[in-house]
Amino acid sequence: MTTITPLALPEVLLITPKRHGDARGWFSETWSRPALAAAGLDLDFVQDNQAFSAARGTLRGLHFQKAPYAQAKLVRVLRGAIYDVAVDIRPGSATYGRWIGAELSAERGDQLLVPRGFAHGYVTLVPDTELFYKVDNRYAPEAEGGLLWRDPALAVDWPVAEAEITANPRDRALPTLAELGRVAF
Repeated sequence: MTTITPLALPEVLLITPKRHGDARGWFSETWSRPALAAAGLDLDFVQDNQAFSAARGTLRGLHFQKAPYAQAKLVRVLRGAIYDVAVDIRPGSATYGRWIGAELSAERGDQLLVPRGFAHGYVTLVPDTELFYKVDNRYAPEAEGGLLWRDPALAVDWPVAEAEITANPRDRALPTLAELGRVAF
């Protein structure tokens, strides 16, 4: 049985599939539409993505897509570990500007469900980290958006020192939450 745990921002869910193991290893059903629909999660994933980061401290994010291409994401680590972050950027939300973070690892097999209306990013905690995520809308470059991962107003508590973080120039130049303005989801 899969365990679904709402986090401090209750729309963001930690999903932990049960692992069935023996001396040979283990098996886990990581996504079952009927099982999760019964728990109120009726998502139609349309695209799978995979990412690899060679070094500890690789940061990607905080990214999102605007309407009509907003995306929910189901993120899991295939190898290594990440600190995964979701920031509520839904206009009018009672938790607007708040963030939640969770450590995900291949060893534990847990997953983070990041709903539409949240910016998403992560930092790798170990070298050679690989992750896989499902999205419920197609990638649309014209709908891309992002937030600066080190925005002091967000004050995300990244578990890797800023001096150790490697981010691409695009992610280093993203706007702060104050600069972002209202986004339609």
